[in-house]
Amino acid sequence: MVKQIAQAYSRAVPDGEARATEAPGRILARGCLLLVLIFPLACVPRSAPAQGSNTFANQQPRASKKHPLPDRLPDKPSIPPAFAIPMEPLGFTSPGAIYLGQRTTLVSLDFLDESRLLFTFRVPGLIRRDAPASDRGDERQIRAVVLDLPAGVIESEAVWSVHDRSRYLWMLKDGQFLLRDRERLEQGNARLELKPFLQFPGPVLSVELDPAEQYLVTNSREPALAAQKPGEVPSPPSASANITIDGVAADGRRTPAESETVVRILRRDTGQVMLVSRTRAPIHLAINSEGYLESIRSNAAQWLLNLNFFTGGSRVLGRVESACSPAFNFVSQQELLATLCDRSGGRKLAAIATNGHHLWENATAGQPVWPLLVMAPNGSRLARETLVASHPISALAPLDGEDVKGQLVEVLNAADGQLALKVTASPVLDAGGNVAFSPSGRRVAVLNAGAIQVFELPEPPSLPDAAK
Repeated sequence: MVKQIAQAYSRAVPDGEARATEAPGRILARGCLLLVLIFPLACVPRSAPAQGSNTFANQQPRASKKHPLPDRLPDKPSIPPAFAIPMEPLGFTSPGAIYLGQRTTLVSLDFLDESRLLFTFRVPGLIRRDAPASDRGDERQIRAVVLDLPAGVIESEAVWSVHDRSRYLWMLKDGQFLLRDRERLEQGNARLELKPFLQFPGPVLSVELDPAEQYLVTNSREPALAAQKPGEVPSPPSASANITIDGVAADGRRTPAESETVVRILRRDTGQVMLVSRTRAPIHLAINSEGYLESIRSNAAQWLLNLNFFTGGSRVLGRVESACSPAFNFVSQQELLATLCDRSGGRKLAAIATNGHHLWENATAGQPVWPLLVMAPNGSRLARETLVASHPISALAPLDGEDVKGQLVEVLNAADGQLALKVTASPVLDAGGNVAFSPSGRRVAVLNAGAIQVFELPEPPSLPDAAK
């Protein structure tokens, strides 16, 4: 099973989407980059199960309408915000244009509950004099504030130190969150109190959770075949025989390597490691509480979907049609979102229930630049944000940072794909962190126009019943 994980997901960025070069602020059309909340230069699919061997692309959508994502920024939000909280009094300053294209995580915006927001952001400033010399190039200060809504009164505040520029915070449904720094994961609460959660043998590169938040998927960079130290997350003996290790010669001897990427699936409540794999690069695993999904190309445009159960065994869910490698995301335990490509290079989002029914399909306008997806905690809504550029991107027409005109946010109902909100996000944050849903999905917070704008939405439509 673990060998299948590495084979199915440790692959190059699919064709067709826009991504960045190593040079800051420069964007080229080289491969498909989907949901880059986690991996700067990798495709990030997620998935959910469905029954039967249906070809989803050939099914007729139920209660669906197409809402092409516009290629320009709206003059104003499609609905006015219910209230707004100015960001400058909180100590926030907009990042400089130099960060555009670097995929640096500069902020994190999350709801703790329906009436409180957790807003964290990088604080510009000098490096601490007492910081070790090895930390001075990477250390940054993160200011965290808990805001009472709608007044925006600060309930709690803290300053954290982190030591890289990747995503550092993941919100949990119970009003708690995970904070990452190097090889540590800590768990925090609404009072911003932190306690140790997990310790890894090397720096943690990414964290993902299934919709029910029963499992964690982590990527970490670890010394090759490092010996376990007290307190570190172990590899279970049952998985040791199945570990897929890249960089091993045919005679069994390890080729020279200082470190490697280790992928683990862990139970959130106990930290127990269920699966572990060693790969060349960080990978994304699309999981729900039953298992993980792999997509296998059956011909040029057909992809077979297979759900591998944590308890053993697997089940074929069906097939999708896509000219590029499709990306999958669990919106909820009952719904799977697929990002597909047609033969002409167009993009579309397709929602599929876990029983195999095709729910809705939306075409997207143009070629998205670094699209990001944000899911409501209860799976009732999703937000898609993408950069808006002054011209189409191609290998012959690269895009400089100055050609990025803004960042567009589209909020869709998960049940029917209807557009619920369209708004511009500013400043442009190409690594995300500027959009958040409340637990009910009825409130959406967006950083825009120097404030945290909070929008009140109507009750979302009911999610599909996977049993029908």
